[in-house]
Amino acid sequence: MTKQIVATTADLGPEEAKLVELDAADGSTVPVALVRDADGDFHAISDICSHGAVSLSDGEVEGCRVECWLHGSQFDLRTGRPLQLPATRPVPVYPVTVEGDQVLVDIDEPVAVAS
Repeated sequence: MTKQIVATTADLGPEEAKLVELDAADGSTVPVALVRDADGDFHAISDICSHGAVSLSDGEVEGCRVECWLHGSQFDLRTGRPLQLPATRPVPVYPVTVEGDQVLVDIDEPVAVAS
């Protein structure tokens, strides 16, 4: 797999998120939260909260963090690291490229991997 087109730049305003499902090399589908931060930059992180196993794309975006709607865990969009309990494990972060008005994500080469 390579970069996959997931949205256009007009699809998300600042501090908005949406779920995108990407095709993995093994044929599975990977849920990713595509997020636009307060500065207008795009980020892609695993859509699954490492604490509550719910969708992060349904949470609130503030600055460069997303908050899980279930228990309030917050994750840094650049590193995937939890910034607020109860989450203690990071979530994977994937590289995002903007080409013209297209937003692309590559799930094969994570920038940061949860450990």
